[in-house]
Amino acid sequence: MVTYKIPVIAGDGIGPEVIAEGKKVLEAVAEVDGFNIEWIDYPHGAEHYLATGELISEDTLKELKKYKAIYLGALGDPRVEPGILELGILLKIRFYMDEYVNLRPVKLYEGVPTPLKDKKPSDIQFFVIRENTEDFYIGLGGNVKKGKTRHNLELVRELYNVRFGLDIESGADEIAYQLGVISKQGARRVIEYAFEFAKKHNKSKVTSVDKANVLTHVYSLWRRTVEEVAKNYPNIKYEFAFVDATAMWFVKNPEWYEVVVTPNLFGDILTDLGAMIQGGLGFAPGGNINPKGTSMFEPIHGSAPKYKGLNKANPIATILAGCLLLEDIGLERSALKVERAVEEVLREGKVKTYDFGGNSKTSEVGDAIAKKVKEL
Repeated sequence: MVTYKIPVIAGDGIGPEVIAEGKKVLEAVAEVDGFNIEWIDYPHGAEHYLATGELISEDTLKELKKYKAIYLGALGDPRVEPGILELGILLKIRFYMDEYVNLRPVKLYEGVPTPLKDKKPSDIQFFVIRENTEDFYIGLGGNVKKGKTRHNLELVRELYNVRFGLDIESGADEIAYQLGVISKQGARRVIEYAFEFAKKHNKSKVTSVDKANVLTHVYSLWRRTVEEVAKNYPNIKYEFAFVDATAMWFVKNPEWYEVVVTPNLFGDILTDLGAMIQGGLGFAPGGNINPKGTSMFEPIHGSAPKYKGLNKANPIATILAGCLLLEDIGLERSALKVERAVEEVLREGKVKTYDFGGNSKTSEVGDAIAKKVKEL
């Protein structure tokens, strides 16, 4: 019997509770389909940081890199300043593993309410593929202040003077800047992933989202790369769309989309909108993917500290993230079985957490889905 070793970072807040249900369901499908899962638990998160001062070490990152997939709960704790855990653990892993694809299924399941009037599950079924390592999230930026210039960015001083007629020493207290960077290589690999994904999943169209009409330097390169890649996929149509228009169309006509590919910043925003139209963050899984290396799978919701220990949070996003994990390690049939179990439980509507009109406990949802997996 094959054993799959999977590192787990349960993290903070509701993370351990939802991860426990994800494990439960994946163990159920492993039992049914005849394989084993060996969980390798890591302590990283707020408690570990507060006790030791460590976020995540180089040695731990090297260990994690030995595995194909990581299962993550959530990070964030009110006792720790915002950004420390997220940057020091989550983004550190993403960049270290070069997880350049962020995969977000946007799918409305039967039995789950959507805020969109008259839309049904057949209308909301698409994927957002977000570039995950470049754009405005690379950390290049700083501040220019009176009497002190950090990063010595004289160009910023000059541009501010030309545009507004003000000099930093006389008219402006402070200027802040953030640089977005897109490389040809970085754009190409995620765009190729999107077209390959469309091909594998029998999708006929890829929509590329940017803001090339205003941010011309970075996103004209993105568009040129889409056009170059698309030539290798003559059976897949492609189109360009601006991010503001796409946000409107996600709400007005979500049925238009099949596969969306977008740079990092816009993908971050659009995927939260996607989560809302599919019924909420409790149904939104995500994958941080390196197709040839180590990937990480998680619910896209946060740690929700106020619900910690209440056995109240919706674990379905975490369970669906487990589906993505199974698919990534080559267990596509098992992944489909878990998703089908989720669909059946939601369709029956007997077990529902507070966020979509019920009062079931986190563990009860996990129990119901695990049971359904075995019945299938």
